[in-house]
Amino acid sequence: MNLDPLIHAPARLQIMSLLATAVEAEFSFVRDSLEISDSALSKHASALEAAGYVEIRKGHVGKRPRTWLKLTDPGRKAFKDYVETLQRIVRQPLT
Repeated sequence: MNLDPLIHAPARLQIMSLLATAVEAEFSFVRDSLEISDSALSKHASALEAAGYVEIRKGHVGKRPRTWLKLTDPGRKAFKDYVETLQRIVRQPLT
């Protein structure tokens, strides 16, 4: 049983978990929900984007720049597979 090392990092797992519950989330909402810095979220989101797991969209609300994050279809599948692997691991008896 192999856990996806990209998702396994705690901050990335939290990002994936939060995004799995939403269609899309604003950067500041993710940052505040996970209580991490802008730079940490940006770094981890970029790594997830490079893997094709997260889409980062930039735009404006009025004149203010905004950034939104969302899981891609491959990202949703990778997260689902990751969770299923974790569930298999914890179901194994401890011997």
